[in-house]
Amino acid sequence: MIRFFYNLSPNPMKVALCLEETGLPYEPVPVDPRKGEQFDPAYTALNPNAKVPTIVDGDVTVFDSNAILLYLAGKTGRFLPEGEPARGEMLSWLMFVATGIGPFSGQCVHFRHFAPNGGAYATERYAFEARRHWDILNARLADRAYVLGETYTIVDMAVWGWARMVPFVLGEDAFATLPHVKRHLDAINARPAAQAAEALKGRHTFKSEMDDEARTFMFRAPQSAA
Repeated sequence: MIRFFYNLSPNPMKVALCLEETGLPYEPVPVDPRKGEQFDPAYTALNPNAKVPTIVDGDVTVFDSNAILLYLAGKTGRFLPEGEPARGEMLSWLMFVATGIGPFSGQCVHFRHFAPNGGAYATERYAFEARRHWDILNARLADRAYVLGETYTIVDMAVWGWARMVPFVLGEDAFATLPHVKRHLDAINARPAAQAAEALKGRHTFKSEMDDEARTFMFRAPQSAA
């Protein structure tokens, strides 16, 4: 039984989708970042970066959502393309999500919605880069069902985790200019595994308030010098 340390944010949810798609038995273990549970020593012993997700599969511990996707796909022999050049494409696009879509979308959300002092430059910078990455993906999906073509892979699962959040990242009307991303999202949402992953929302209750305590855990920063 795989132990899956998670919350409902994009990176854990794409792992939840992969677990459901592969059919591997797993136990979801909630880690509430607004309560600071990611800093518990028992958890940082598994993931020194103090973030979710992490999985423990027997003697194997894997953290970082994209590493987990690769591990689960390799373990089951599913949702990976065979041979080259498809494998090179898969790694390229998976890292595009890992180093572009995810980080820039996350920082865009932070500065648009949560940064205490805002900051016009930071907000505009991350909004521009998030939009630029989503536009690239939208163009990629214009003439194919999935990111790598006609075959559904872990790259699509990685995209799904973040695509669910596009209106929160870029604005409520964002999908109007990202029609291929929206079509891709809708197709994955229709899969039973995606619906099962979304059902995790009812398994555990996470703190919803972004109060001062939550901010100290979510947005750690160096203390100002005295």
